[in-house]
Amino acid sequence: MSERNTLFSRPLPIALFILVAIVADQAVKYLVEAFLPFQEAVPVVPMLALYRTYNFGVAFSMLSGMEGWFIVGIRLAVVAFVLWLWRRTPKDRFFAHLGYAMIIAGALGNLVDRLLFGYVIDYILFHTTSWSFAVFNLADSFITVGAGAIVLDELLQAKRTRSLKL
Repeated sequence: MSERNTLFSRPLPIALFILVAIVADQAVKYLVEAFLPFQEAVPVVPMLALYRTYNFGVAFSMLSGMEGWFIVGIRLAVVAFVLWLWRRTPKDRFFAHLGYAMIIAGALGNLVDRLLFGYVIDYILFHTTSWSFAVFNLADSFITVGAGAIVLDELLQAKRTRSLKL
């Protein structure tokens, strides 16, 4: 059985996707910085508001008390690890390769903020009257959706493996 190359298993498409995703992330963050008031909720729809704040940690403010260069190192290690996984994954695994591209784009998008400002710009807030989720951004969304795509790929791969054994 031959291995079919998927779009994001090739270096040029994944690099272009990552570049476009980083540019989109940075463009939105620029607009947020320019037009959104700091730490004031701007309602969009019930349970969703725009709320500009700064994250000095990693995703969802974890490790916010750590030194900035340590966090940069963690992000670079994550990117290196995901690149390693990308190279080792069979080329026919579309959702895995898409997920790796999204995680790398998100990590690098937030790394740009960290290097430029010393913090990450967050601006999306899900909330109710008694609860609110951590404020996040487009790059965080890339990471989360990318992780979901990898999980989906693993589930589909397990199903394929089971059906081949039958």
